[in-house]
Amino acid sequence: MLQFNKNARVIYRATSILILALLLIITITGVSSFDTSHSREFVNQYGDTVQMWGSGIYAHDSYFKAPIFIGSDLTMLLLVAPWAAISIRKSLKEPTLENYIATYGIVSLILYYAASLAFGVTYNALHLAYIALFTSSLLVSFMLLAKLHAVSVLNGKVCTFNFTRGLKTFLIIAGVSLFVAWLPDIILSLVSGNSLALIEVYTTENTYVLDMGIISPLIFLTYYLVKREDFIGYVLLRMLLKACLIIGIMLPVQTVFQLFAGIHIPVPALITKVFIFSLMALFAAYFEVHLKRETRYL
Repeated sequence: MLQFNKNARVIYRATSILILALLLIITITGVSSFDTSHSREFVNQYGDTVQMWGSGIYAHDSYFKAPIFIGSDLTMLLLVAPWAAISIRKSLKEPTLENYIATYGIVSLILYYAASLAFGVTYNALHLAYIALFTSSLLVSFMLLAKLHAVSVLNGKVCTFNFTRGLKTFLIIAGVSLFVAWLPDIILSLVSGNSLALIEVYTTENTYVLDMGIISPLIFLTYYLVKREDFIGYVLLRMLLKACLIIGIMLPVQTVFQLFAGIHIPVPALITKVFIFSLMALFAAYFEVHLKRETRYL
């Protein structure tokens, strides 16, 4: 049976509703914080003068980072929240493998977003909401992954699909790109003996940790599992393609908010941190559509 048992189904439904409610509260509050008229200067813990945002829920975040957070909020509000609502509803109404895989992918995106907020945003009034979103999305993603793993254990080979040379190349490039995008900043900082150029009021760069410490290794692990025809590898592959697609959309939106705020972004940064990820999003969308279409469940 693909259906959760009665108790698990109640937990799954209630937690999913909580995720959607928290997502709306957090994103709407974040988007409404776009106001450049309250910025101020602040001397950070490294002795550098930093311009602060000064408005809304991101009042204590830097002027450079706040538009990034707001761009993420808008993308999550307009794209991911409706997508998540539709996927969760389908998984409850029709508990099929495809619906569970799709929902796992979108909930994992919300988990990444929640982790970015909980660990990356300066402490504010929504901190408990960030933690609740992180916990609830982590629980639902675990429930779905455990259910999908149980299916693979009970049934052996679950589906067939074509792991093409293009898809293999895409995964390798995606895994390496995360290091290419962020590692030079860290190396330059360590060599110079200074803090990161845009560390500003923060103690660490959570994106570096999530992308290089979790996402990139997960991409290579997925490659290995898919090569061995492991069903969980297929599940992770579908999730990663969705993640690449959303991040490729989110980065240009973040950049637009930064430009509206009057932030100058060098052309090399636009190429390495926006164009590359946007190009990857196009390939991810192509591979996701074809992979879903060609998959045959046994």
